[in-house]
Amino acid sequence: MLELDGVVKHYGARRALGGVSLQARAGEIVGLLGPNGAGKSTLVSIVAGLLRPDSGRVVVAGHDVVREPIAAAHHVGIAPQEIGLYEVLTARENLSSFGALRGLRGRARLARIDTIAAALRLTHLLDRPVQTLSGGERRRVHTAIAFLHEPPLLLLDEPTVGADIDTRHALLEVVHAAADRGAAVVYSTHYLPEIEQLDAWVAILVGGELIATGTVDELVAHHAEAAVELRFAAPPNADVVVRLAALAGGAVVADDTVVRVPAPAPAALIPPIMRELGADADGLRAVTLQHADLDSVYLALRGAPHEENDALVAAP
Repeated sequence: MLELDGVVKHYGARRALGGVSLQARAGEIVGLLGPNGAGKSTLVSIVAGLLRPDSGRVVVAGHDVVREPIAAAHHVGIAPQEIGLYEVLTARENLSSFGALRGLRGRARLARIDTIAAALRLTHLLDRPVQTLSGGERRRVHTAIAFLHEPPLLLLDEPTVGADIDTRHALLEVVHAAADRGAAVVYSTHYLPEIEQLDAWVAILVGGELIATGTVDELVAHHAEAAVELRFAAPPNADVVVRLAALAGGAVVADDTVVRVPAPAPAALIPPIMRELGADADGLRAVTLQHADLDSVYLALRGAPHEENDALVAAP
């Protein structure tokens, strides 16, 4: 349903995408992960025909996005990150207007509005002006537009930013249902638990390049390692690192004030670590359990702990 081959995009001297190749099959959810500035929104915009790639090829349902933009766009439903609604119109009027633009007419349009509104828990909000809705409610109306004409390819760019728990749960259910009906879904996010809930095929984008792809289980098996991370007030003495390595039965990673101790069961290793540290434990400032999950995959692939403003979110 979607194929990207060597897609490159620059904004002036800054490279946003550096030769990205990616596929999404019918009925498949592709979770596009990456920190802010990774190139996720640029990739989604190129697939939707909103931006032209500098080079490379994008094909949607057999149509080249650059050479056949109208034919390709017919197969796409997109919910961009920035909400775009007519605030003086009601939620129903917004959905009706965008449904008409997608070719829905008469009773078919009314029926689809009722169906998607029920799925996203919007029914009681349909006749309220958008300007009176909360941020999460607006996000649901905005996202509903992408699903209206039941497109074979859905592009959802950070669809749950600022959403409450109910909104997030409702949206994930609708995404699952769309994939079950045969739609290909590209789901761009930095909320890791959503990708696990969706059982998505994962593509991790960093600095405009895909650094890893595969199922969650495949990525965890190949890249993740459970560990105990110890953060000290000052760099620990070399003998502390040696003692911890002996305790763990293998190499530890020491980086300035942080010592990472690999452990299949990190929680069970904490008591012996504390006993081994003895008086040196007074210099500890934090102890973190790192389990073998998507977050640890990301850390392993980046090679170092990420900064808070460049992080994938382990919990909403």
